[in-house]
Amino acid sequence: MIVRFCAAAFVSVLTISAAQAQVRTPSRLPDPRIEFVRQCAPRMIGRWEHPEEVCGCLHDHAAAAVEDRDLREALLRGISETGVPTIETDWVPASKQSEIGPTFTKIAKPTLQCMFDPAKS
Repeated sequence: MIVRFCAAAFVSVLTISAAQAQVRTPSRLPDPRIEFVRQCAPRMIGRWEHPEEVCGCLHDHAAAAVEDRDLREALLRGISETGVPTIETDWVPASKQSEIGPTFTKIAKPTLQCMFDPAKS
């Protein structure tokens, strides 16, 4: 009787362990904003008192003003790699390279706001 009880308990434990092994938590993809701030902030240290705030503001306000995905990604890349809003022509398709200048005009005000007073953005 005790042997049967132990065997049943052992089988139950194995079944529960197997079920738990099959339930996996989905892998969490990094938040694009957090990843941008992580890459951007080291470039802003020494220039700004609160580099994370400046980077977050640039992401949320300046880059968000750019509707075109290719231009926005190029802008975010430029900021995170250099610490200043920049877009290299080879980062965008040739058909959109003429839009780089107007993009900077569009982001000028939010960029200055982020850099000099990110708390008000």
